[in-house]
Amino acid sequence: MDARKAHKASSSSSPSSSSKRCEYQVFLSFRGEDTRKGFTGHLHAALSDAGIRAFLDDNELKRAEIIETQLMQAIDGSMISIIVFSKSYANSNWCLKELVKIMKCRERLGQQVMPLFYNVDASDVRKQTGSFAKAFEKHEAGICEGKHEKEKVQRWRNALTQAADLCGEDLKNADNG
Repeated sequence: MDARKAHKASSSSSPSSSSKRCEYQVFLSFRGEDTRKGFTGHLHAALSDAGIRAFLDDNELKRAEIIETQLMQAIDGSMISIIVFSKSYANSNWCLKELVKIMKCRERLGQQVMPLFYNVDASDVRKQTGSFAKAFEKHEAGICEGKHEKEKVQRWRNALTQAADLCGEDLKNADNG
């Protein structure tokens, strides 16, 4: 077997291979209280109706103590992540942790990322103004003097900027579907 075939055979069994990691076609990142029963619920139903396996946390998570692990594995195991940015998205530590992971998967694995701006300006996400500025005021007010916490908040800010710079869809004044 030549070197290219050997490399292909070994890489297809590695954990980062696309056949191994693509448990879901789409991972949906969203703020539950904003869009779960409206836009995101409709989006998930439409994807499912089209035969697309999409991860939606309320259907897939099994036990509270392993939620974070399951979320991170689901992100790793998806080909595409759709981020539904809404007014209170940045209020959620969970959403921001997901976003950092999504952007790492984009960089490391070439995962496609599509931002959707649901009744929020992309510039508010990119520059952390408006409701995003208010959310970060709360995050920063809750920070201990620890360097680790400050770096975490900076990673959240960077991930928001990177995601908002991607080509996405503006869904201003969108109703529940």
